[in-house]
Amino acid sequence: MDTDALTPVHLDKVMDGLAMNPALPTPMIRRLFAWRRGAGKVAKRPDLTEDMLTEIIAIDDHWLLHSLALNDRLPDRFRIRLAAHPDEAIRSALVIHAATAPRKMLEQLIDDSGSKVREYLAQGNDTPPDLRARLAADPDPAIRAALARHWVRAPEPVRRILLTDPEATVRAAACSTYFAHRPHPIPPSDLLPALLADPVTRAGAVIHTVLDGDTLQRLADDPDSDVRAELARHPDLPPSVREALAVDPALSVRVKVFARPDTPEHVRAQIHASVHELSPSTADPDPGADDEAVLQWYQNAFAPTELRILRLPWVTADPLPHIDSPYVSFRVSAAASKTLPANAVARLLADDEEMVRLTMAYTAPHLVDPATAESIERRYRRRDKFTFWWDKEEVLAFSPEALRRFATDPEPRLRSFAPRDPDLPSGLAEKLASDPEDRVRCAVAPHRNLPLPSLFRLLADSSEHVAEAAGASPFLPVERMEWLLTRAGL
Repeated sequence: MDTDALTPVHLDKVMDGLAMNPALPTPMIRRLFAWRRGAGKVAKRPDLTEDMLTEIIAIDDHWLLHSLALNDRLPDRFRIRLAAHPDEAIRSALVIHAATAPRKMLEQLIDDSGSKVREYLAQGNDTPPDLRARLAADPDPAIRAALARHWVRAPEPVRRILLTDPEATVRAAACSTYFAHRPHPIPPSDLLPALLADPVTRAGAVIHTVLDGDTLQRLADDPDSDVRAELARHPDLPPSVREALAVDPALSVRVKVFARPDTPEHVRAQIHASVHELSPSTADPDPGADDEAVLQWYQNAFAPTELRILRLPWVTADPLPHIDSPYVSFRVSAAASKTLPANAVARLLADDEEMVRLTMAYTAPHLVDPATAESIERRYRRRDKFTFWWDKEEVLAFSPEALRRFATDPEPRLRSFAPRDPDLPSGLAEKLASDPEDRVRCAVAPHRNLPLPSLFRLLADSSEHVAEAAGASPFLPVERMEWLLTRAGL
């Protein structure tokens, strides 16, 4: 064996892969406790014994303990022990898996001196409600604001406390147009007058307000475009006000009118045209412009994108009239329907817009025939940053025959699918291990039929992702694991 030629370029990444390798023998797991060039990944292993856990805690290395705190298999007594650790980052990491955490640990952390710990508890839906409610009286306004933004199903007494908080940032978070989760909370009706009178909560209160004549006029003339945009969403908006908002100076307001189910089609078309015409000509804000002017500039610049990414529940509920809509967001919303007939599904799967095709394939993968599935993947280019999720999921399935054909396809994306075949012939796996594309080599690195010489070469790959994948391969011989640990000085 020519060991010099096989020396990993990214030894730290190979060690990260080895740390999570399910076939790593127990004595070698312990040797990785001494590795200090990574993020302590070995402490995330699900097979750590209590003796190993005790040893890791005794070592008291930051990254090892941080990874250990993130380990959702960590026994309760070790979590409680780490909850008293002086490092706030380690205590914060414990909260990530609050769903499986012992109550005693959470009781210990709810009044923690570290603001990040309490912030994570405020944000976490797995924090017990009685403990979470205590954070409504937290001395740090940022914690109370986080609670308001994330706990959308908070009991009314808690919500009232947050809506009437003395700090504007907390009130704004409690009555907002944005929350971290759905459904958005509805403010108590008796608080609405005060919320409408408060500039920081007005926009969030509009949609819940009864529109009498005076209120309607006041909101339509409000200088805050967010308030007018929320008025444009109101289900009881009179047609005359809707028409006025359709030509509002703020393009974000026009977008909200565009999205209404009762907007006449000719008005919708005018809004669509005006947004695309006016947005590019929006002048950059002056260097000394205030935050409000910069925000308005950004909203105008973003308006064409907002038109594309709208998701319209009323279209999804009645999709057939919209499958040939000239507007991408309407076709995407139609594609999200699970009630479309097969012929409508086929049309949306063949749509010119990638976002429409992917949405339809995700909604009804069982209706995607093999040829269409291949076409969708072959055409995928992630031209729209809002389709990033497609890369993270295996939505469409392919037969072993198709996967083996992909192994020699000119398209790198399809070649990277070939290792999904568990019985991929070793000759094809070997060819993929020499592929010029990193993603292909990364995909084949853990394959059971990859010849060992090819796997060994991937340990020394120029791509750190490939090297890590090779280190994590359960088919890496113990002898090579030993060689790697020795090479790393372990």
